[in-house]
Amino acid sequence: MADKSVEQLSETLSVTVERLLEQMQEAGLPQKKSDDQVTEEHQTELLAYLKRSHGESEPEPKKITLKRRTNLTLKGGGSGRGRSVSVEVRKKRTYVRRGTAEGENAESLSVEPEKSDIASISEDEARRRAAHEEAEAQAEKRREEVARKAAELAEKKDKEEAQKKESAKPGEAKPAQTAAEIEESRVSARKDKRDRHDLDDGDVLQKKSKHGDRKRRVEELLEHEVEEILVDVDVVVDDDVAEVKDDSSTLGLQVGARPKKRKPVRMAAQQHKFTAPTEDVKRVVELGEAISVQQLSQRMSVKATAVIKKLFEMDIMATINQVIDQDTAMLVVSEFGLESKAIDSDTAEKSLTEELVYEADAVSRAPVVTVMGHVDHGKTSLLDYVRKATVAEGEAGGITQHIGAYRVQTERGEICFIDTPGHAAFTAMRARGANCTDIVILVVAADDGVMPQTEEAIAHSKGAEVPMVVAINKIDTEGADPDRVKNELASREVIPDDWGGDTQFVSLSALTGEGVDALLEAVLLQAELLELTAVEDGPAQGVVIESELDKGRGPVATLLIQEGTLSQGDIIVAGEQFGRVRALLDENNKPVKKAGPATPVAVLGLDGTPGAGDSFMVTKDEKRAREVAQLRRDKANDQRLATPAVSLDNLLESFGASETQLLNIVVKADVRGSLEAIVSSLKDLGNDEVQVNVVLSGVGAITESDATYAVASGAVLFGFNVRADSSAKRIIESEGLDLRYYKVIYDLVDDVKAALSGMLSPEIREDIVGIAQVKEVFDSKKFGNIAGCMVTEGTVSRQKKIRVLRENVVIYEGELESLRHFKDEVEDVRSGTECGIGVRNYNDVKTGDQIEVFDTREVARQL
Repeated sequence: MADKSVEQLSETLSVTVERLLEQMQEAGLPQKKSDDQVTEEHQTELLAYLKRSHGESEPEPKKITLKRRTNLTLKGGGSGRGRSVSVEVRKKRTYVRRGTAEGENAESLSVEPEKSDIASISEDEARRRAAHEEAEAQAEKRREEVARKAAELAEKKDKEEAQKKESAKPGEAKPAQTAAEIEESRVSARKDKRDRHDLDDGDVLQKKSKHGDRKRRVEELLEHEVEEILVDVDVVVDDDVAEVKDDSSTLGLQVGARPKKRKPVRMAAQQHKFTAPTEDVKRVVELGEAISVQQLSQRMSVKATAVIKKLFEMDIMATINQVIDQDTAMLVVSEFGLESKAIDSDTAEKSLTEELVYEADAVSRAPVVTVMGHVDHGKTSLLDYVRKATVAEGEAGGITQHIGAYRVQTERGEICFIDTPGHAAFTAMRARGANCTDIVILVVAADDGVMPQTEEAIAHSKGAEVPMVVAINKIDTEGADPDRVKNELASREVIPDDWGGDTQFVSLSALTGEGVDALLEAVLLQAELLELTAVEDGPAQGVVIESELDKGRGPVATLLIQEGTLSQGDIIVAGEQFGRVRALLDENNKPVKKAGPATPVAVLGLDGTPGAGDSFMVTKDEKRAREVAQLRRDKANDQRLATPAVSLDNLLESFGASETQLLNIVVKADVRGSLEAIVSSLKDLGNDEVQVNVVLSGVGAITESDATYAVASGAVLFGFNVRADSSAKRIIESEGLDLRYYKVIYDLVDDVKAALSGMLSPEIREDIVGIAQVKEVFDSKKFGNIAGCMVTEGTVSRQKKIRVLRENVVIYEGELESLRHFKDEVEDVRSGTECGIGVRNYNDVKTGDQIEVFDTREVARQL
């Protein structure tokens, strides 16, 4: 044994370096690293330790078994044609290490299972080896038996041929031979001649002798190398796979051909087993609110073409990407004999809501008050006086464009105010303001009275079941009449408390501050009656008031906390967006660490701008927040794509329908609330002939992708309080896009309305310019019947169209053939003048008829 490193010895012994070092430490050897050298003495000590650990006292003989297969050809003796038999002989020889088992029978040792010096062989492996040895022994017996039978058969055939030749006496006539027998005899003679020539050829014999000597030298060299391997390697592990070769199928009587090789047949112990199912497997298809045809086919494991065919049989024509509703999908699943299960898409949200557990007691909180009313009735001015700020001066056009939320500290307590726009475009925003508030302050101008948005605010308040406090503003202006306001509101079921109703009315002036304190006192009194409470300790939840995309800070959402406390670092999910709260800002844009109930805060850290009015809540981990947000996005996308599939009925209805002209628009706004108000107002415009199609909308500046999308869709770009960046400007200039900026919403709406009006086809209007009464009818050979008429109204012109009326019923419409005054052809005949009229292609004019002359003109239509 030569010196080796620990790594080399581990490869020789087929063990890991760590395991070998551990065994060396247990044996008391000094090696500790993989590159340490192991001498022959250390190897001997390690081997002795391993033997002792396995309970072995004396080393057993180490051996290696070599197998050899030889193909032999046996030739039959005797005179006449010789026959050859190919026989395969397999030999096995076991070599034993010198000095370990001298004098012992190596063949007898080979049938015993070998023992490894590293790890003992398992019982299953021992059984496989025993089966292998037994199969080898049986195969050897079969080979010997086959060789013996082959030799006997060859010898028997040779004797039979010799007897046939001896039976033929000299002088007797031989039977006639066929051509085939003659040819066979010639071939046999040539073969015998070649055999004799081979036997006499000394060179060939010498070559065969040299080949045999070379073969013997190779075998001796192989045996010597095997012995050297056994001397150098102390441990030999037998990794043979228990395989049995079906030798009986390969060892047969094969004349003139070598036996074919067969693939090894593995034992049954190593074959994989398959257990057939005893019960039918029932597939249950889970279905959401909407699913595409392709997804449905994949869940049912059915081809999409089969699903489309089944839908066609149900009078529903759908493509592979068509989205169908849950009921239709369940019918399709039942048609294929499968079971379906409806999935509740709100399961994740329900589980998220169940996590919001508040264990602390509820405490009183500040009221959330929404200021509503008609545009320019003084809502923001009233808040300015309360907050001592000048917000109204900064509003475009003097009207509020966004929902503003403020927490104000008054002498009588804190109040959270929400200012909603009063323009008609902000109906949805006012509705959201009413749904997240406790008290509504309805501002009505004393000089203007109840207006359309005032009635909308009343409807929103009653729909949300929120109590109102009416503020009659502008009492210091000319024409102010608070009693008229009370009468108008009373007619709309808003009864003042001094008239026996339940609504407090306060007269005030937002400019001078007169009556403002009385209004705040009325609001706080109403809040005490409501007994408003909330839990401070716990995860926060509430509603999104507004959101915008700030260029420096990213998405910024204004949240109104309704329960719990929102802290910096919390993970929230708001609508279809989620994120970690990176910063909290109060209404004065100052950072705060946390905020409690009835407090509006601006939040930074969301991955997008949520919609105004969406609910938000704090989650335990980001994974759950991401999952819920993704589910909401998928649900919104499915609802957007879930258009009704084309059926035979609605397909026939669509035939012949006039095509609607669309005005494609791309809208970008500064905040989400304004964007929703703009989109909502634009969708309300148009009619069956022209409509607005908002192809893209978003919050933030106009980017290059927005301009590219506008080019592809042929849209007009609108920016509300935002501008286009440099890359977008290059595309807009090169493509000649129509880009318009706005800061007041109703200006944008008016321009779009005018553009739609220009797309309308003009209206054709008719003007009656004259009427002539038929007095007598004359017959003319050139013109036919000529009506002698008296012009009673207007002027009769020859170049204009006419109608013939009989008893005020139109019986003909056409043109004049001739118009004469006496015998002269004239172009016009005025009222009170007689004339002769010839009607082109019409000869049935009678006395008493009226000839009406009219003119047509095109008039531009307005929406």
